[in-house]
Amino acid sequence: MTSGSNSSLASQPRVLVVDDEDHVRSALADSLHMQGYRAEEACSGYQALEMLGRTTYAVMVLDLRMPGMDGVEVMRRAAKMCPDLSVVVLTGHPTLDTAISALKLRAVDYLLKPASLQDVVAAVASALERRKRELHQRRLVQVMGRALEEMREIEDSEDVVNTPMQDRFLRVGPVLLDREKCQVVVAGDDDARAVPVELTLSETKLLAYLMQRPGIVLPCSELAQAALGYDVEEQSAPGIIRPHICRLRKKIEPDPDHPRLICTVPGKGYLFTP
Repeated sequence: MTSGSNSSLASQPRVLVVDDEDHVRSALADSLHMQGYRAEEACSGYQALEMLGRTTYAVMVLDLRMPGMDGVEVMRRAAKMCPDLSVVVLTGHPTLDTAISALKLRAVDYLLKPASLQDVVAAVASALERRKRELHQRRLVQVMGRALEEMREIEDSEDVVNTPMQDRFLRVGPVLLDREKCQVVVAGDDDARAVPVELTLSETKLLAYLMQRPGIVLPCSELAQAALGYDVEEQSAPGIIRPHICRLRKKIEPDPDHPRLICTVPGKGYLFTP
């Protein structure tokens, strides 16, 4: 196998199929292989945990009813070993108790046998997409968390000279804007729970302009020209600014229908009120 093939193989998502029925397990693994996944097999809960201890998997397709150790116990132990592992449950003996247990242990899907191979493959694809979003969100939280700490250090510093960090980050009240990465965090009661949101470049410019002038009513014509660079007449400006404000509110307001951060002043413009 060439180095290019090795690199391609390494980039494929790794899936662990756990089922004590040989024909079911093999059929699932073959189908996942055909879809480009690195599917590996375990015939018991014990073997699955052993493999999870050696290798990092993105998704586990897990039968619930197996001899020796059932799927619920496998999920319970796997959650401690591999907190980022997504689990797709597959069972031919559904019960309310097992469904509740799977939900509590954060199984991302619950399929009933005989599930079609297409359904299982679709569930794995959905689990991978969800996992990708969650990991990306977690990385953003970590990045913005570090930014919050850096901003606190700047605020506590006696040095009032502008720094590159101050040029990049803008914080007014609960709102922290990263102008370089076009990301915004609106802090709640606990900064650790703040969730970063990605903005477009135009949204970033508009929000920065508003944040730099808190408590000042800004007409649409000024926002269109100074913030976004549009050379427009006063009567045309609201049609340009209103859609941007609407999208910004959906991203930063707890209740976009009752905005508290970007308020409308009828007939005059918009007001940033941190």
